[in-house]
Amino acid sequence: MPAAPEDLPVTHHNDVYPGIDPTPHYKAQTYAGKVVLITGASRGIGSEIALFYARSGASLALVSRKQSTLDGVRDDLLKELPKAEIATFVADVTDLKAVKSAIEGAAEKFGKLDIVVANAGTAEDWSKPFTESDPEVWWNVVEVNVRGVYNVAHYAVPHLDKTSGYFIITSSLAAQFRVPFASAYVLSKHAVGRLNEYIHIEHPNVKSIALHPGSIKTTLAEVNPQIASWLVDTLQLPAATVLRLTSGKYDWFSGRYVSSNWDLDEVEEQWKEKIIASEGLVSRLSVPVEA
Repeated sequence: MPAAPEDLPVTHHNDVYPGIDPTPHYKAQTYAGKVVLITGASRGIGSEIALFYARSGASLALVSRKQSTLDGVRDDLLKELPKAEIATFVADVTDLKAVKSAIEGAAEKFGKLDIVVANAGTAEDWSKPFTESDPEVWWNVVEVNVRGVYNVAHYAVPHLDKTSGYFIITSSLAAQFRVPFASAYVLSKHAVGRLNEYIHIEHPNVKSIALHPGSIKTTLAEVNPQIASWLVDTLQLPAATVLRLTSGKYDWFSGRYVSSNWDLDEVEEQWKEKIIASEGLVSRLSVPVEA
């Protein structure tokens, strides 16, 4: 018996497509009055998500480890959007006190949190078995990718409970596969998928989604140049996808894994009922149904 598929058989996209075109959000200022907090906001996927929300009218709380890089993102945003409300907070997501300070500071400044994107992450070198890797490096990947998301969720979810808000975790397609020599990254992304399920179970008022952003040539991906040929997606793909996922149309995805590559219209039309009925898009042990 072949293994069960671990990806939806829908049209896959590498860039923004009509179903997630952000233009209507920009024109209607869909997110005016909303407060969006993003970790890992100083570059790549995080800064692009910030740009899309700012263009849609949101107020931003940007979190990263260095004030200098945060200042650069804020300045770039204000050049295009001079009236945008932007606050920056320095925090390493593995530092519990710093994360608490950033989240509480953002909530105090803006009065609430509506959307939190736990985007900070890291990866190790995928060229050798874990037994030949530096155990401190291996564990740091797990700590950043799991503890970092947990720390943010621990302090942000209570605020999102009050606003019936959204918690978006940057996961990975790798969470569903077994990539040789990538055990720390794969394990950590798989683990936050289960944490996502727990957020949904324990805080049903919050819409929590583990999102694969696509395969993108970010600074993080430079650690493994051997996979460069696979990195064909744009930064705009996950940014536009997040706008769509937090618009209210896809709240049924809460507690589930979603890929930015999937055509969301096809998923809605062809797979929604099956996914809900089978409690799909969650981590589950695969067992044979017949002896």
